[in-house]
Order: sequence, then C-alpha cells, then structure tokens
Amino acid sequence: MTDLSIRLLLVDDHPLVRDGLRARLSAMAALEVVGEAGTAVEAQQQVELLRPNLVLMDVGMRDMNGIDLTALLLREHPELRVLMLSMYDNPEYVQRALQAGARGYVLKDAPASEIVGAINAVAAGGTYLSPAVSKRLFRNQEQRPVLSMRESQILSALARGLASKQIARELGLSVRTVEAHRQNIKRKLELEGQAELIKYAVEHAREHGGETPG
Repeated sequence: MTDLSIRLLLVDDHPLVRDGLRARLSAMAALEVVGEAGTAVEAQQQVELLRPNLVLMDVGMRDMNGIDLTALLLREHPELRVLMLSMYDNPEYVQRALQAGARGYVLKDAPASEIVGAINAVAAGGTYLSPAVSKRLFRNQEQRPVLSMRESQILSALARGLASKQIARELGLSVRTVEAHRQNIKRKLELEGQAELIKYAVEHAREHGGETPG
C-alpha cells in the first residue's frame, strides 16, 4: 500500500460520529474516505462494492460488535486492514480485537493527529495501539483473562435479560453448559454472585455484542 492509496471505509453506527471522522480526515491528502457503513450488513456490502484497503471500525456496533465483524470481514477479505476505533480502553477488548485480526486500536477521544498517525501506521503495514491502551494492556495483561467468544455471547445474552434456559435455546446449548459458562465468566472476572455478573454484563454489553440503553 503506497502513501497515496489509502481507501478508507468508516464503520460506525452513529452518523454524527462518522461525520466528525470525515471532517477530521479531510485534511489527509493521501486518504480518500470511499464510503460509510452503520451496520454489519452495510459494512460487508460496502467492502464488496467499494474495495477499500483499510477499515476504521467502531467496537460498539449495535447489530454485531466490531470485533466479530472484523473477524468476519477478514475471513472474506484477508488482504483488508482494520483499525479499531473505540471509547473503551479495556485490555480485554484490545486483546480480542487483535486476536480477530485488527492491526491497531485507537481511542475515539484521541487527538486528530493520533488517529491520523494510527491510520498511516496501519496503512503502511504496521500496527498501532493508543498509548493509553498500550499502557493498560501491558499493566493488566495477566490480571484479567480474556473471555472466549462463547462466554462473550452468553454475557451479551445476560445483558438482554435472558435466563439460562433461553440462552441455551438461542445458542443451541444445554442449560448445564450455559451454567458452566456462567461460572467460568464469574471466575475469570472475579465476580461475586449472580447480581454482580448481571451488573457487569449490562455495563459492558456494547463490547460483547449487545446494546445498552440510550
């Protein structure tokens, strides 16, 4: 990818955020924002139609979280480069994003110059982590294990108020398996009791593929 070939697709479920990003990136002569997407389906369609070589991907999408969408897009288009853009500096999500194939992770409240630098780094074939993200990741990498994708699905379902029997039916699992996953989640996250598990699930719903009010 040369300096003059950055064809970028913006993926974020908030139009105002996309408008703000377009404005921030308009000063980059080497970059063209070729399209936008607000849902996972739109993102897949736009990648097929517009052939961007870099995607700036929101983590907290409503219909499918950006980490799962990144993995999906990269299975279909392995040459694509993805830079995650997020409000959250939680090391768990950074690790999951990198495992899904993202080349970088930058925070939404970062200065425009940092976002531009992250885009350039990833476009040039490198990687980029926001300094705040990198600091937390390395400080906490052994303190909180990463949840598996199945555990994240169950956490998302708990945030939607589903009981174990409903989760089992939705995911095609036995109730006993769902209960085992719930116990593993509590153990990994050092949560005490069901109330604390539900509270955590609701507070972190967006990162695990669910929705939060508002």
